[in-house]
Amino acid sequence: MTSANILICDFVGLRFGADGNPDHSEVKAYIEAKGGVFHQTGIAKAGALEPGKRHFFYQPQLSTRDELLAEAGDGRYDAVIAAATFIPAETRFRLGGVRIGAGTGNMGSASWGGGSGEGGEAPLMNTPGINSRATAQMAMKALLKVRPDLPVDRLNTLVAGGQFDTGKDLRHYPTEKLEGKRLAVIGYGNIGREFARLGQAFGMRVAIHARPRHQKWIELEGFDYAATMEDAARGADALSVHLGLGAFDPDAQRYANAGLIGDEVLSLLNHGAVLINYDRGELVDVAALERALASGHISHAAIDADLFKGGGTLSGPMLPYLKLVEAYGQRLELLPHAAADTDHPSRVAGAKQAVDQIHAVITERHVTNLKGSLPPGFVDMGAKVPPGIGGITPRHLAALAADRAVAADLAGAGAVVAGFWERLLAASAQEREALLFSEGEVFAEAANRLSTLLRKHHLSGPFTSK
Repeated sequence: MTSANILICDFVGLRFGADGNPDHSEVKAYIEAKGGVFHQTGIAKAGALEPGKRHFFYQPQLSTRDELLAEAGDGRYDAVIAAATFIPAETRFRLGGVRIGAGTGNMGSASWGGGSGEGGEAPLMNTPGINSRATAQMAMKALLKVRPDLPVDRLNTLVAGGQFDTGKDLRHYPTEKLEGKRLAVIGYGNIGREFARLGQAFGMRVAIHARPRHQKWIELEGFDYAATMEDAARGADALSVHLGLGAFDPDAQRYANAGLIGDEVLSLLNHGAVLINYDRGELVDVAALERALASGHISHAAIDADLFKGGGTLSGPMLPYLKLVEAYGQRLELLPHAAADTDHPSRVAGAKQAVDQIHAVITERHVTNLKGSLPPGFVDMGAKVPPGIGGITPRHLAALAADRAVAADLAGAGAVVAGFWERLLAASAQEREALLFSEGEVFAEAANRLSTLLRKHHLSGPFTSK
């Protein structure tokens, strides 16, 4: 077995254990089952290490730049697994790093060229899709808290106190349903697509802005394609952004997508619209948001962004939003980048996948879910996402085809549905009526079965050859 030292600098379990601390036992057992050694300390305090083993050093308390540089600034670790912790450029990991989650903006090590993963000596990887559903569901929860805008807490208080007469008082609390409202989604990545599907399930008219290559698949899923952000925002009752920061420009000292949601986009939303940014805090122009809140054009904003506190000083992309709290606190919901990072099953699944990816890099130089460029000596093995996330792949179809019972079910239901419509198309007007009565129920059964099978086996969304 190839020897290597791997730093884990974020929690790999978020549910509290018997000792009152986040429980890392599932990932520890997983590492040990694969022949690795789990150390609940740093390498300097671990003592003599067994040769020929992969040693994982669990240090989730590392947070500040100085702490990370002291622990990993000298290249003593071969690889790193992180989630929210920012990895400084001066840290060194010769075999690579994995970010638990989708974005890699916090993975700043020069070993792989910074958060973009471009031009380094080691590969940068992530675990896309692991927390997509958790993030999308939290974003939908933010919308549902204010739309429909029924004052549930006030009504509960009145009813519990026996101070309400449905016949007389209910007329004072009119509201509107989500069905029929327009939802703008910026981005067609794993989270954006999952959020769009939730909006669709509530009967919203969903418009998605993404690159033109996605247009076919966006429209096939029943969404409206918007060529620009402005087209998506025009007449929308809610907007949710899922783009990522984009590349970092060292000359301008800013990310490509910073401030992308500004005055022009916000002004095209319907008056009283809801803004959701559960992606990166920098994506929204905070000054423009303040103007939109002041005018009432934005009635409510939900923001989920990092906030750090070191040496008594606050920092991070949430910081500019804090200036809005005094004037608009009742219309703001601010989270510390918690939507994607506090779901225990997602974090455990992501950590296990990260362990697998590090194992493959160390033993075979195989890279899964590469971000940026592929360094010399490594092999790109494509993407890996959970079932149903990211659409349909040849690997996915091959697995279904290998299960003859599943393949037969899909073929049978599909054949009944197709045969029914082929006979209807070939029939005369007189024959058609008889067919509808004689075969309608058989068709309905097959159509429902096919629909269920397609959902069960995640056969929707874009096709990708990776």
